[in-house]
Amino acid sequence: MSPFPLLRLPGVVLCELFKSLSIGEKINLSLCSKKSSIQINNDRLYSQRVIVDLVYLGQKIRVHSENEKDTYAIFISPDSWKSNDSNTQQFSIACCSVRGTSFSIGIDTFWKNQQEGFLFNIRHLLKMLQCTISTSVSCYESDLYGPIISELFDLQVEFKAFTILLNKHLLFKQMSSNFGRLENLRIISVANPGFSPVFHSWPQKIRIGSSYWFTVEFLLACTCTHITLEESCLENKDLDEVLKNWMVGGLPNLKYLKIHSLRSTNNGDHILGMDWSELNGMVIQTDDGSKKATIKLTPFWIEMDVIPFE
Repeated sequence: MSPFPLLRLPGVVLCELFKSLSIGEKINLSLCSKKSSIQINNDRLYSQRVIVDLVYLGQKIRVHSENEKDTYAIFISPDSWKSNDSNTQQFSIACCSVRGTSFSIGIDTFWKNQQEGFLFNIRHLLKMLQCTISTSVSCYESDLYGPIISELFDLQVEFKAFTILLNKHLLFKQMSSNFGRLENLRIISVANPGFSPVFHSWPQKIRIGSSYWFTVEFLLACTCTHITLEESCLENKDLDEVLKNWMVGGLPNLKYLKIHSLRSTNNGDHILGMDWSELNGMVIQTDDGSKKATIKLTPFWIEMDVIPFE
């Protein structure tokens, strides 16, 4: 059969065709030629929304739909791994010519500088798809991949999830000013990080492991909608202060609060004038009557669900 002149189709027809392609089909087509890449980029606003996972440990970019049914992988391999077999092809990725091999669920690309490999592939994806980024940066990866995260913030990309290990002062400071652009932030704490964390902005949702350092002052200043504190050192008097603050209009964005392992819950300190056991199932409301919240207790957790009045 002779080649089908795909790009000669009318623009409206071509746009509908691009919409019907899977993530992998669209990416593969964009790598065929500069012309096909430009055409797909022009239709970006009509493309499917995807999540781009940056998997540094596995040296790959995983692109997938929200339901995980449509996935595609781009591996970022060292140039020294480049295969010499006949399957190796030349790809144009963000105007950079690179060798690679394709397989059923993705491609393997070879780079002299893997940091550049991540950046060029991310730029290529951002031009053709509506992307949200999901990633984590550990202590072993922060020096190598910190510049990648910095560029993503500069590009104003949308982050769905971000995990950071609390051990790098400069990296945390750099990230903190951009936390407000994150949907979900998870902080993995370490013993003696060597600095006192400062939040210059807050994400929509935050989850902190080993949150012994997260004081009641942090909690009262937090503007997140969902807050989960694991292995917390907050005590009854701290929770009493938080609930009273919420009732007079504090923590206005809060929808959900979960605190694990409160200290000395049976030490006799009252919360809202009550013993610990009396709180389970209790409904409280703000002084202006605009919100109510239910309190739930387990042996290790206390949860607060905020429900606006209709």
